[in-house]
Amino acid sequence: MRTPREEPSFLRDTRDSYNAIAADYAETFKSEPEGKPLTLAMLTAFARTVAKDGGGPVVEFGSGPGRVTAYLDRLGTDVRGVDLSPSMVALARRTFPGLRFDEGSMTELGGFADGSLRGIVAWYSLIHIPAAEVPGVLAEFYRLLAPGGHLALAFQVGEDISSYTEAFGHSVSLDFRRMRPDLVTEQLRDVGFELRATMVREAEPDEKTPQAHLLARKPVGA
Repeated sequence: MRTPREEPSFLRDTRDSYNAIAADYAETFKSEPEGKPLTLAMLTAFARTVAKDGGGPVVEFGSGPGRVTAYLDRLGTDVRGVDLSPSMVALARRTFPGLRFDEGSMTELGGFADGSLRGIVAWYSLIHIPAAEVPGVLAEFYRLLAPGGHLALAFQVGEDISSYTEAFGHSVSLDFRRMRPDLVTEQLRDVGFELRATMVREAEPDEKTPQAHLLARKPVGA
């Protein structure tokens, strides 16, 4: 009899932490992404590029309180959100009742068929994945995208890990992994993606590091 694979501790810790802070997190970051014009520019470019190439289903993995998903929806994108935290999913459903949000992990994407998506967004969600796991997640994103499908990534720039045991007055166990754009670009190309655009912007007053936004595409003939 096959024994179910034990869930990695980083997934349990991330889920439990965001369950604890969901409401406070959503309130603190309620102005995003609308409050950051350069971020909006990259999300808008992603949405318009998907539309130009015929549209189709898009999933935001790590959708949190749902604001990025909602912004893409307002641009006409056929988008839904997936998040590890049930509390975040419940909050997003209440805030945006016309949109679809589901529980799920970007490390377990077997329920999605090959080539079933036209776009994938991972907006500050890969930062919770251990570095050794990131290439496998990117390879799964590649599998899920139809040829010509698009990928949008956002993350903090750097090489260190910020670990938190407290946030918004709650006990948590959260690791935020900063990433190097050149390394992520190399990882994307290794699994087959074509890089379409990179933007590295300086930190806003509420940020500690520069921020990177990457757009990539699965080749049309893949």
